[in-house]
Amino acid sequence: MNVSLTATDIAAFKKELAERSLMDFIRYGWHVLEPSAELKVGWAIEAICEHLEAVTSGEIQRLLINVPPGSMKSLTTGVFWPAWEWIKEPSKRFIGTAHKEPLAIRDSRKCRNLIASEWYQSNWGDKFKLVTDQNAKREFGNDKSGERSAMAFTSMTGARGDRVALDDPLSVDDAKSEAKLKAVEATFLEALPTRLSDPEKSAIVVVMQRLHEKDPSGIILDGDHGYEHLCIPMEFEPERKCFTSIGWEDPRKEEGELFFPERFPIDVVERDKKLLGPYGTAGQFQQRPAPRGGGMFQKDWFNVVRAVPAGTRFVRGWDLAATKDEKAAWTAGVKIGRTPNGRFIIADSTRIQGTAAEVERLLKNTASQDGVSVRGSLPQDPGQAGKAQASYLVRALAGFTYKATPESGDKQTRAEPLAAQAEAGNVDILEGAWNKEFLDELVVFPFGKFKDQVDAASRAFNELASAGEFEEIEIEGFY
Repeated sequence: MNVSLTATDIAAFKKELAERSLMDFIRYGWHVLEPSAELKVGWAIEAICEHLEAVTSGEIQRLLINVPPGSMKSLTTGVFWPAWEWIKEPSKRFIGTAHKEPLAIRDSRKCRNLIASEWYQSNWGDKFKLVTDQNAKREFGNDKSGERSAMAFTSMTGARGDRVALDDPLSVDDAKSEAKLKAVEATFLEALPTRLSDPEKSAIVVVMQRLHEKDPSGIILDGDHGYEHLCIPMEFEPERKCFTSIGWEDPRKEEGELFFPERFPIDVVERDKKLLGPYGTAGQFQQRPAPRGGGMFQKDWFNVVRAVPAGTRFVRGWDLAATKDEKAAWTAGVKIGRTPNGRFIIADSTRIQGTAAEVERLLKNTASQDGVSVRGSLPQDPGQAGKAQASYLVRALAGFTYKATPESGDKQTRAEPLAAQAEAGNVDILEGAWNKEFLDELVVFPFGKFKDQVDAASRAFNELASAGEFEEIEIEGFY
């Protein structure tokens, strides 16, 4: 039997599908926002929609989405999803935020245009009406108390939402600034939770590409914050295959399979990888803040040995901190030697998050264990207080050959000589229980959460490699 569907039947069918499925809603509403662009749909976009639907149903209340650029993450999360939810519950209040206010406003404006379109109004115009007295570029609302607001992430004030969508809270340049990272961390931990209408039921969705170990994704993954994690790297890495609580899993099987070949074929991916470089590729494409094998340092550059050759000369470099806060920097001391045949060997790393007294005790104990043949190098902070601390510590280590010198250049610059020798295959590492933590920090440098062991190693190496001998420290006002 042949069934003939009228245009009205087809429209009703599409409306029903769009109401049931966010992906179908995007498919049928795409022409409103992108009338001249073809919609390319892949399984990754469907996965994002599936997890946002789980937020709508209450199955997920905290969602972290890590996907490469060009994944339609902003359109899906900040434009189509709020418009789709208003079909079901027009009283919902949305806050869309990004690292720059214009980006948040852009998505708010697109969402308003979508809702005001003939397509949307002809299908769901009876659900609610947009109100004219709240129809600005930063926010708009409806007659059912629903709102859609836009603001810069680090300036979140005033509004509260049933849904807070955090889209790219950091720029690439922001990730290179310790001050910007700290500001974003403070906003994420202290301000974002207070922007929820109902702390128990309201939802937060974070969607971003990885840029640094201390970006909001890193904060989420490093702590117990209750987030579901949807992670889709550009190229499949079997050891990092993603599974989520709603029964979803990355469908790829083969190493290197692309996430969206319909939009990003292999030639485009390889071209862009060259432009991004190893760190950009690792973070923005692969959703980890350092290259798989390492960036400035790579694990396979270091040959693990079980003994130190006789006649090796040692220097232990230090990077100092004085706090017990587990989120703060460490005091780290790394011992590096130069063998008689000119090779270098990293023989030990010790570190602590302790008070000033505990740090001093660690310095003394380590110097005692190293013995008088091992020279020590301490950093001297600028200013009179830095000179005073350096003088005090050198005196506390009387009997050992220790000196303090100011730092020269930034951390990355100081690490370059060690990295060059490691890449050339001239650096060994003595087998020990400390190896994993040391190498894990090394391979994510300079974008890792901690840099203390790297800084200590750089100081030891640069002192060891320099031609000059240690000179007694002289600090004006203390001798």
